[in-house]
Amino acid sequence: MITLALSKGRIFDETLPLLRAAGIEVLDDPDQSRKLILATNQSDLRVLVVRATDVPTYVQYGGADLGITGKDTLLEHGSLGLYQPLDLRIAQCRISVAVRDGFDYADAVQQGSRLKVATKYVGISREFFAAKGVHVDLIKLYGSMELAPLTGLADAIVDLVSTGNTLKANHLVEVERIMDISARLVVNQAALKLNQAPIRRMIDAFATAVAR
Repeated sequence: MITLALSKGRIFDETLPLLRAAGIEVLDDPDQSRKLILATNQSDLRVLVVRATDVPTYVQYGGADLGITGKDTLLEHGSLGLYQPLDLRIAQCRISVAVRDGFDYADAVQQGSRLKVATKYVGISREFFAAKGVHVDLIKLYGSMELAPLTGLADAIVDLVSTGNTLKANHLVEVERIMDISARLVVNQAALKLNQAPIRRMIDAFATAVAR
């Protein structure tokens, strides 16, 4: 039995067409079912529904053989022991710096001001600002990042941006792009050795679907 770890939401939804292209159908809708282990039309493949940030952990420690997770999650939480054969080119977005409309970010950076930055991407943010020589105090938040500049909690945020509509709706502007993000296929290295043929077939099926 091969286990594929997925998170609910955009990655799950955008993975389904890739699975269908490989002849794989997930038999339950995670939004309608309370099941956390979903059967497929392939008797030797099941889908594990976990939190996005837990996908690398399940794969790394053998709770799943493969998983699909964002590059941001891999960078922030580490990818030790994970084989990353494919960029699936789904769930595409970017990690950016945003500030309250009217805040002169460029001037603050140029003046050497110490900025308060709210983010759940503490590791990525620390590395980015250190490389620029910008002094920051990082404030870890888990959601509603846009509130931080509006309430004075922070001068800036570092967050995922897709269309930018949420920023605009909350009177924030994107001032710097840190990196582009997409979802990656990750594989447990020990599982690849033990179940090489079926896992290789999965990798090849995803590669073919992405190339179409």
